[in-house]
Amino acid sequence: MVLAVQAGLFGGASVALSDAASEDGLHMAMTYLSARPPASPTLSNLDPVPDDLGAAGAALGLEDNATTGRFLGHHYHLETVTVSPEEALDAAREALAVSPYLIVDAAPEVLLGIADLPQAQDALIFNVGAAHSALRSAECRANLLHTAPSYAMRADAVTQFLLFKRWSKTALIAGPAPEDQAFAAALETSLTKFGLKPGARAEWGIEADMRRTAAQEVPLFTQKLGEHDVLLVADEANDFARYIVYNTWLPRPVAGSVGLRPAAWGRVVEQWGAAQLQSRFSERAGRDMQPRDYAAWAALRSLGEAMTRMNSAEIETVQSYILSDNFELAGFKGRPLSYRGWNGQLRQPIPLLHDDAVVVTAPLEGFLHQSNELDSLGVDEPESTCRAFGGN
Repeated sequence: MVLAVQAGLFGGASVALSDAASEDGLHMAMTYLSARPPASPTLSNLDPVPDDLGAAGAALGLEDNATTGRFLGHHYHLETVTVSPEEALDAAREALAVSPYLIVDAAPEVLLGIADLPQAQDALIFNVGAAHSALRSAECRANLLHTAPSYAMRADAVTQFLLFKRWSKTALIAGPAPEDQAFAAALETSLTKFGLKPGARAEWGIEADMRRTAAQEVPLFTQKLGEHDVLLVADEANDFARYIVYNTWLPRPVAGSVGLRPAAWGRVVEQWGAAQLQSRFSERAGRDMQPRDYAAWAALRSLGEAMTRMNSAEIETVQSYILSDNFELAGFKGRPLSYRGWNGQLRQPIPLLHDDAVVVTAPLEGFLHQSNELDSLGVDEPESTCRAFGGN
């Protein structure tokens, strides 16, 4: 069998086993739906957003599923669809008419709109891009799983490292975008959760061109933050954050959206066989694997793992197994990954990294949990307000 790319049913790209339609065995059809709004302009264009962000990870996941499926008579088909947010519901309806398995990269309100479609009530949707904690709590849905880590998970990874280093005094700079504010709130909540008192906070509002004036503007801006051990920055688009490092008034480490970053994935992740995954992705996509690619890959592999173990492509069987205690996904992170049965979040270690290396991977040693140490990252079951999964 070989992988083929052809015109998609909905104007997208279709990737499948070229001879799957004529072969006996189990077949699983999936749709990757990207409905992201255009990226906001940033001061620097050094890090352009790839056109295939997320979709390239899904394609690699399909390829990995096909490798195992070849020996079992299991066949996979992936439809890749890119639309505007306004077109997302119509595209989702068309996709769900073909298959109950949908992998979505969209803003929270679009994601919830898709999950609430009548056609989606007997479907399984994977969120690969939205980190907002509400999607895992009050706004959770029983048909919605999350391979993207939440802001809370990433924030907890940072706080565990601060406690490990005994950096108890923090300061925070928050950007104006909703994603910046959400991450900043998660950082402050995490500090309180682990017994640290959030320090001074400043809202970024400088409109000058930081490419020319950072050396003058940033020291004055950070001077008012007072004494601190570490400066936290919430700037999810990496608009101004890149100009903070080495320009602060006090010589302090920087963490959050820049400096020491909590990320689901990065090009410097190498242990536990990750280098092999990195090389296969780079060879296929011609670029480094990014967190959204990893989340999409994990979604495809979750479906593949379920079909392999259960020898079934039926939605009830697949969904039940993925949410069961028996499910484990080898995610190249040193521990088996699984889904939280109370809110659909994929448990996963969070590397803390910079551009050249992984510093440490959370959860850190000493942060224990009564059932699974990975649940020390993010909202735990006793604190969860999600009711869709029949929890507390």
